[in-house]
Amino acid sequence: MAKKEVSMEASLWAACDKLRGTIHAVEYVNVVLGLLFLRFAFDKFNDQREKLLSDEETAPFADNPRFYSKDNVFFLREESEIIINSDTGEKIKVHTRWDWIKDHSKDSDILTQIDYALRQIEKDNPSLKGALDIGFYPTLRIEPSNFSSLIDTLAKMNYSKNEVDDVIGRIYEYFLRKFAIKTKDEKGEFYTPGNIVDLMTQLIEPYHGSVYDPCCGSGGMFVQSAKFIENHHGNRKDITIFGQESNPHTYRLARMNLAIRGLSCDLGDEDASSFTKDKHPDLKADFILANPPFNQNNWWSDSLVTGNKFWRGYEQPPASNGNYAWILHMLKHLSHSGTAAFLLANGALSAGQDRQEVEYKIRKQLIINNKVEAIIILPREMFYATDLSVTLWIVAHDRGPKKIFRDGHEVSLRDRRNQILFIDARTLGDGGKNEDGYVLLSQEDKDKIKRTLFKWQTQEWEKEFNEVEFCYSATIDEIEKHNWSLVPSDYIEFVDHDLDIDYDKEMTSIQKNMKEILKNEISSQNDLIAAFKGIGYDITIKKDK
Repeated sequence: MAKKEVSMEASLWAACDKLRGTIHAVEYVNVVLGLLFLRFAFDKFNDQREKLLSDEETAPFADNPRFYSKDNVFFLREESEIIINSDTGEKIKVHTRWDWIKDHSKDSDILTQIDYALRQIEKDNPSLKGALDIGFYPTLRIEPSNFSSLIDTLAKMNYSKNEVDDVIGRIYEYFLRKFAIKTKDEKGEFYTPGNIVDLMTQLIEPYHGSVYDPCCGSGGMFVQSAKFIENHHGNRKDITIFGQESNPHTYRLARMNLAIRGLSCDLGDEDASSFTKDKHPDLKADFILANPPFNQNNWWSDSLVTGNKFWRGYEQPPASNGNYAWILHMLKHLSHSGTAAFLLANGALSAGQDRQEVEYKIRKQLIINNKVEAIIILPREMFYATDLSVTLWIVAHDRGPKKIFRDGHEVSLRDRRNQILFIDARTLGDGGKNEDGYVLLSQEDKDKIKRTLFKWQTQEWEKEFNEVEFCYSATIDEIEKHNWSLVPSDYIEFVDHDLDIDYDKEMTSIQKNMKEILKNEISSQNDLIAAFKGIGYDITIKKDK
């Protein structure tokens, strides 16, 4: 029997799994991805160095950092000295290149050496300032043999130069997904499944312009935007990335994730809350992609949030739940012609049904102001941190008639004001029949959702296109009659399939089956009585009255 081939990602994961129990799972993420960063940074540096040396004109500049940074490649000096004790002036040699780390993986001070390497890399590459986890590795208590084994596994990864970026993407995606599953009980918030992000990018098509994520996690929204552009033969340099993240570990993870892929970004000069310390106060983005923390109850700060310009024209969101605070924050940062796609818990669709409650008033005003384009309910169990069904919102400021480009063709959008498209996608997906056990949408599923939205936005849409148990275009008048609810099932027609049952036929079948069961039971009882008689016992089985 042939031995099953193990993927590069799976074999690396198996090696990393040896760290289990020795460090916290969240630290586990930083250990492995920090090493991946060093390996990938070295590979890209080496490739760039070979190119420089192969040309007589550029060969003299092979050790000039500027000839690396101009192509989004990090400069790694072979050896340097840094002062480790300012009082004594004591210095230590530092090596930043992966080949040296690999050859010295069994050294007793390898964790400290890695930390020194990261310090030097950050010093030589200003764009990485604040992105690397300085001081982290020396604090770890890892069995040296397990750590050495992990480095050896990383060193054995083989791939061609022309697939470096693809391998980086595959491994980062695989590890972030695995870590998200592993840490789901520890409230890890740094990862949105790529399958969902892919749907979001296909629906709003961020080809060019500025892309913003106010709670960017590990940067997955930006990575998927870049993939979308490349898949449609565009240039990813045509997008400008802005983001913000409040968790310091996740902020650095995002910086590493984007930097190693050569994606320039502005995530602010530090980790910070988008509500209390907005790093992009004047930004008006062409596209917003986001997965805010669901039902966040600690977002509010009286001194910094009360009277905030984010909610001009709306009520101030309640301190008990941040869902509508996120919506208003994103609308404030969205350009007049821009589009936003974001995820929220389903509770936001009908929160505050009492007409006096703040969430009710905000939702009503959003609808009246024609900000909500579409509401899409996704299948359950698509997320690693929750099994809840989640809502994908599409919002925009300008929903009147205009012309846009899709796949290189000019498309005329109709006037969708005073209408909202509702889609119920809960019956789509593979039911979790995949490696990770979480629901994935197929490309066919995504195409169905995209085709429905795009057709609805154009002159092709007619009322009869409303599809039973899938979609419905509701008017503002209809929504008002439903007390300003955005729950799709309030509008989409659902069929009572019980009405299709032939009860006489079903009852006849049930009676027939019951008779067969009783017949078999009597036969079994008779066999039991005969068996006991055969060994000298006479038993009587009482019948129920």
